[in-house]
Amino acid sequence: MRTTWHNPQALLTPQTSIEEYMSENIKHITDTSFDADVLKSDRPVLVDFWAEWCGPCKSIAPILEEVAKEYDGKILIAKMDVDANQAVPAKFGIRGIPTLILFKNGVAAAQKVGAMAKGQLTSFIDSNI
Repeated sequence: MRTTWHNPQALLTPQTSIEEYMSENIKHITDTSFDADVLKSDRPVLVDFWAEWCGPCKSIAPILEEVAKEYDGKILIAKMDVDANQAVPAKFGIRGIPTLILFKNGVAAAQKVGAMAKGQLTSFIDSNI
């Protein structure tokens, strides 16, 4: 088995914002859209609570993009900017970012805090969907 090392920092420069990197594979959600996009979704939703100034959030962004493509149709990956949307993060007690919460059937089923490697993220998803 061959190991491929992934360097997410190489994909983002200090001048690159997370939004510039993301594509249609990841849904941007807000306090207003949260219920419809996450709680009422017919498939599991992994929500990344993040902020533009957060270094670890920037490092996990390209990993989430890859995983969103690989899990297309199985789960939805969404991102919520905690600076622009404060009600939902407060409701779920978000204190550190990035925080990833996997929602199933409208319920928070699993949570991880901090950036992680792609293998750790896929293991987290696979063990909880």
